[in-house]
Amino acid sequence: MSGLEDVLGGARPSGVYRETSSASVAELRADAEGGGWRFVHLDTSSVGDKMGFLDAASRAFGLPDYFGRNWDALADSLGDVDGERGTVVVWDGWSAFAAADEKSFATALEIIRERAGAPGAEAFVVLMRGDRQWDDEG
Repeated sequence: MSGLEDVLGGARPSGVYRETSSASVAELRADAEGGGWRFVHLDTSSVGDKMGFLDAASRAFGLPDYFGRNWDALADSLGDVDGERGTVVVWDGWSAFAAADEKSFATALEIIRERAGAPGAEAFVVLMRGDRQWDDEG
């Protein structure tokens, strides 16, 4: 197993968490999808600004071609992201994005947290892998 047992078993509620798993993306995907969850790998290791993040998010989440490439459009589009049992997002490279554009990172994180905390929505668990802390980590 990849270390997703607590997520897939429902022991970890929707939210944004730091993750230390060194499992490969393929292992994480196989475990999540095998458990009926949608798996999204968001890699922002080469992202340096808002537009780069929105492009990476659009690709990772499979957003439609008409995605507006702005924060409001991202928030709206994430509301439509769902899976059979929920969605597991593994966010790699977030610390590089945070270092390059702290303001855009904070906005992106806020939008993702809002989606995870949306009342009545399917489970949405974001696992942020990396060794850096962020100021408002919770």
